[in-house]
Amino acid sequence: MEIERKYLVKSIPSDLDKYKCKKIAQGYLCTNPVVRIRKSDDEYYLTYKGKGLMVREEYNLPLSQEGYEHMLPKVDGRLIEKSRYLIPLDENLTAELDIFEGDLAPLILVEVEFDSVDDANSFTAPDWFGEDVTESGKYHNSSLALS
Repeated sequence: MEIERKYLVKSIPSDLDKYKCKKIAQGYLCTNPVVRIRKSDDEYYLTYKGKGLMVREEYNLPLSQEGYEHMLPKVDGRLIEKSRYLIPLDENLTAELDIFEGDLAPLILVEVEFDSVDDANSFTAPDWFGEDVTESGKYHNSSLALS
């Protein structure tokens, strides 16, 4: 189960270079239900996501580079490319700051995953977070791939 909140970004932290960064490329084989392939640095995954906004099922399966490359031409819409910065927050949480590339630039989103719905609902976003877009399917990556 994935429990996450998603925000637009008001201002990017000035010290991004001190945080771990992953280069991500992902494409969608299906958007209802969501079936995604992802390359994250040198790791590959096939992911299934159920319906929902803040809370939804998610299953990640390891995928070989060959499997990823075989399915890549089959993606619907655009291949999403982004840099993801992992920024520690209080209470052992991590902000995943996504800076989109290509024709999705200059979009910047930040997500935070939680262990429970109560934790997600009681979360107070840092000042650099912008509008909470958790309840807007418009900002799901599967929607961005097709827009």
